[in-house]
Amino acid sequence: MTAPKRPDPARLKRITEAAVSARNDREAGYRARALKLYPWICGRCGREFNRLNLSELTVHHRDHNHDNNPADGSNWELLCLYCHDNEHSRYEDTARYSGDNHGGQGPAPATSRPFADLKALLDGEGLDKDKP
Repeated sequence: MTAPKRPDPARLKRITEAAVSARNDREAGYRARALKLYPWICGRCGREFNRLNLSELTVHHRDHNHDNNPADGSNWELLCLYCHDNEHSRYEDTARYSGDNHGGQGPAPATSRPFADLKALLDGEGLDKDKP
């Protein structure tokens, strides 16, 4: 049995650097355009930004697709770091707890009937008189 081939660290470093560079270029492109299109105000909380704190203003993709960057900016909104984090948390919670894990048909129907004989029990019909 031969030992697994070790990856070339130099090659991995080049691939990682290229991916990070491409992401930074893409983000710089739409971020710069969004900052020119929209006023420097958070679209949720209304906090205003200036050149000193502009790094705290992010570009949020409304459809959560970071590759959807139309020239008119219709898929973007400027959000502060806090509102942006909140928006993504809400999106993840909705995806996790909305019941879409059942083929898009909502939550699975309940199969148990815990109160099926409750009326009979309350009327005394279902009670065994000899047992407490």
